[in-house]
Amino acid sequence: MSERTREDRDRLKVTFDTVADRYHQARPAYPGDLYAELISAAGLEAGDRLLEVGCGTGKATAPLAERGFAITCLEPGPSLADAARTNLARYPNVQVIGQAFEDWQLSGRFKLIFAATAWHWIDPAVGYQIAWRSLRPDGHLAIWRADHVFPADGDPFFREIQDIYDEIGDGMPAGTWYFAPGEQPDDRAAIEGSGLFTVTLIRHFDWEISYTAEAYIALLETFSSHIDMAGWQRERLYGEIRRRLATRPDGKLRRHWGAVLQVAARRDEPGG
Repeated sequence: MSERTREDRDRLKVTFDTVADRYHQARPAYPGDLYAELISAAGLEAGDRLLEVGCGTGKATAPLAERGFAITCLEPGPSLADAARTNLARYPNVQVIGQAFEDWQLSGRFKLIFAATAWHWIDPAVGYQIAWRSLRPDGHLAIWRADHVFPADGDPFFREIQDIYDEIGDGMPAGTWYFAPGEQPDDRAAIEGSGLFTVTLIRHFDWEISYTAEAYIALLETFSSHIDMAGWQRERLYGEIRRRLATRPDGKLRRHWGAVLQVAARRDEPGG
């Protein structure tokens, strides 16, 4: 995500609640290997207590709940929280609380705090402090997010459609870098710069999904930048996506996803 003011971040992060009905189906699942790596790096055992930051509809919650962890999920969006409660109802050790992480008060209870495509919405002035306070002395913080990556043999559709984004006034800023798999930047500097955590693992994951025009548009409608568009902008963009994909033999595009798993151990003392 490009740099945004605090006001922009606070405004855009609540837009997801307006698409809670679409979010769970449209957003991709994370690779199973990511969870295995996370559990190993954080030294987790069945029954450990986990705190999830911004659970959304429970996309990243269920795979960990299935492995026997007790998870407290924080989700400030009321519609997203309701969807998460429905999606996670079969897991008795999962609790969904309609609350922002920045308002969390309890301390020292959790073996792991994790955020899946959510940490970039947290106020950096307080996020690491709250996480440190909420973890056990042997606890860990884990952050990852799913982003679009661009392999050398990737689908050219995304670069080609930029002319329509430019036309509707929502083009990429000059100098935007299209990261290849394994090239995504990590947050080591910010994590360790907090003085509260030591990064113990950074690992890249990538995967590919094919989308029909309607499935891809459904995905776009869960992104804050597209939710925030004017109706005429979405109509022009989505119409052109449909038109261009209709000229392809299979009517589909390939989108390559990348995630950077970052696991950090809680330091005994701030700055220690």
